[in-house]
Amino acid sequence: MSEILPITCADFGIDAGTFPCDASSIEAVSLGLAAGGVSLLFTFWLFHKLQQAPRGNDLMNKISDQIKSGARAFLSTEYKYLAAFVVVVFAVLIILYTVDPPSGDKTDGIRYGGCFLAGALLSASAGWFGMVVATDANVRTTQAADKEGLNTALRVAFTGGAVMGFTVVGLGLFGVSLMFYLVTLGYDDFHDTKKLIYASETLAGFGFGASSIALFARVAGGIYTKAADVGADLVGKVEMDIPEDDPRNPAVIADNVGDNVGDVAGMGADLFESFVGSIIAAVALANGDITLIMLPFWVAGTGIVAAMIGYFVVGTKEGASQKDLLNALLKGTMVASIFVVGFSALIIAFLFDGRESEGWKIFGCIIIGLVAGVLIGQVTEYFTSYHYWPTKSITEAGITGPATVIIQGLGVGMISTVFPVLIIVATILGCDALSESYGIAMAAVGMLSTLGVTLATDAYGPVADNAGGIAEMAELEERVRDTTDALDALGNTTAATGKGFAIGSAVLTALSLLAAFKEKAGIKDVDIGDPVVLSGALIGAMLPFLFAALTMLSVQKAAGAIIIEVRRQFAEIPGLREGTAEADSDKCVAISTQSSVEEMILPGLYAVLSPITVGFLIGPICLVGMLAGAIASGMMLAIMMANAGGAWDNSKKYIEIEGAAGGKGTETHKACVVGDTVGDPFKDTSGPALNILIKLMSIISLTVAPLMYGFDTWETAKWGLIPLAVMILGTVCVWYFFWRETQDITADVSSNNNNNSKASPEETAKPEDTAKKEEEEVDQKAGGEDVEVAA
Repeated sequence: MSEILPITCADFGIDAGTFPCDASSIEAVSLGLAAGGVSLLFTFWLFHKLQQAPRGNDLMNKISDQIKSGARAFLSTEYKYLAAFVVVVFAVLIILYTVDPPSGDKTDGIRYGGCFLAGALLSASAGWFGMVVATDANVRTTQAADKEGLNTALRVAFTGGAVMGFTVVGLGLFGVSLMFYLVTLGYDDFHDTKKLIYASETLAGFGFGASSIALFARVAGGIYTKAADVGADLVGKVEMDIPEDDPRNPAVIADNVGDNVGDVAGMGADLFESFVGSIIAAVALANGDITLIMLPFWVAGTGIVAAMIGYFVVGTKEGASQKDLLNALLKGTMVASIFVVGFSALIIAFLFDGRESEGWKIFGCIIIGLVAGVLIGQVTEYFTSYHYWPTKSITEAGITGPATVIIQGLGVGMISTVFPVLIIVATILGCDALSESYGIAMAAVGMLSTLGVTLATDAYGPVADNAGGIAEMAELEERVRDTTDALDALGNTTAATGKGFAIGSAVLTALSLLAAFKEKAGIKDVDIGDPVVLSGALIGAMLPFLFAALTMLSVQKAAGAIIIEVRRQFAEIPGLREGTAEADSDKCVAISTQSSVEEMILPGLYAVLSPITVGFLIGPICLVGMLAGAIASGMMLAIMMANAGGAWDNSKKYIEIEGAAGGKGTETHKACVVGDTVGDPFKDTSGPALNILIKLMSIISLTVAPLMYGFDTWETAKWGLIPLAVMILGTVCVWYFFWRETQDITADVSSNNNNNSKASPEETAKPEDTAKKEEEEVDQKAGGEDVEVAA
């Protein structure tokens, strides 16, 4: 690495000893540490407040405890798998950076390894604690809806989501601030600027750990939730003709568990990584300038305070419409954003004394990031809400059958990429003109600064969804379900806008990390016409499609196992359909858990090893092309899948809630149900996982960048063969242990169908229902129609 010159106050025409140009590393992260600590204290206060809300009757508590137990079982199993991965990578990083330390100091190994371990543990902890609280808030929301009404139920559910939001930002900011301070210690022979630069490189390990946990949590959680959802709906609602969330359905508990492990723990881990990743990228691009290093910590810290203020303004009136409910949540986000603008202006004025022009340009980037986040959310709402034309057009397409629903939904998803891309491009170009790559990184920090309250509005959705399920399973009055349905419908809208927000922040974060990688790997210029760069871009553009395909196939495979089990229980448990026997919900939870953790291995393997393989086998120039291709392709595919899935979902709800196209039970409704089933893995599994894919590959590249510094194309090819061999071996092992029996599962489904014909729903139905069915069959035969009794 080229010689690093010290940055002094004199470089900016400022007297020596003036704050902040001569600030220490602990002063740089002081506000981050303080705000992170306050956020965690606020989280405990929220938790205590939530505990004051009543839990309801014994049956409600039993159902809630089953959901919590299932979620704990899933995360415990998942974390056992991840523990082995974390230990292996921790050891590899220690060995690599001890043998070849970028700074020349042998402690680099433990620094990189320690940062990775801290990032992984904090990300996992945020997901665990958020999930535990969300599964406790669900029954309290149901009770509030029953006894106190809409506004109280909204506050309880939102408090449950807020615990997730403030846990993520509290652990994230406190952890990344503390680790940055710790890795600046030592290096006694280095001047301050050199210490800060090497510390910023080491901090990439923290992002690597957070990204790894986020990827596996998002993929496994997404597979779990959609496998259970599809299995419960197809057998329960379609084949057995029982209501959604009916306690007779063996998969209904697994379905409710999935809402938490996918949309709470998974989304929390995703945005935890984006939050710390944007800070890490900005710190890396600061190039040892203590003021520029300090800024992202301070902006993120004041963002937490602003989010707390936003939390307290959320509320609504009884009998509120969907628009009123949405405005209640948006009010919290908008108030927080306004306070971030004010706090950021004060920080710029304080830190950039003598560098005012540079400071206010960066302030412009922070504002651009905030505005971009709001605009992307609004565009997403337009394309996914049934109040607007795109989703209504899908419902109208259902008049001619499910095929046209799929075609229209895909078209809506594809065209929905246009405006988010234009917003992101404008953000990138504007911030690049103002403050180059550092400005883009600060735009991402600005966009994510209000994450505490933004994530609360997203995590609130699964709590409300679970509350509705508990109301149905506990057989509460219809008015209770009406209240929870209103909250759930709002949750669908906030979830869609949350996914748009996550995609936008992921692209800005990944782009900033790419710029940091180029700098740390010593790459000056990149020519897209270079065959090596273009080859890398093509590989990168392919990876999101491969990743999405693997997760989609995994949902289908895992859902098949659930369907088999649900059919078996309906066929073999006497009285289950009548409600006189209890379903074995634990079996479906166990199947979903095992299937999802098995299916996460292959996508995770490719995501982690692809950048290492390309970077060492071909060269860092090719890796730059690969990252650029993956960011571009991944953004398009993620937006398309998330918005198409959301629009398909709400086209069905437009019929169910508003009575459009003749209401429930019509052929149009059935066609839109098919679209919703296709859209489920689009919006909740494959689409969201692509956000983490592009961030993970970028942060891994930044982590290994010092090892690639100064090497040309093919110079390190022999080392690249090692991760390539691991990928090939891993693929073979996954196929042998988990995928080669796929045909046998298909045979089992056919066998179950045949068995079910001997113990069909007609035989287990009430006698009067059976007699009525037989009369209808006789009438149909008299009319010359063939009759088949469905399994």
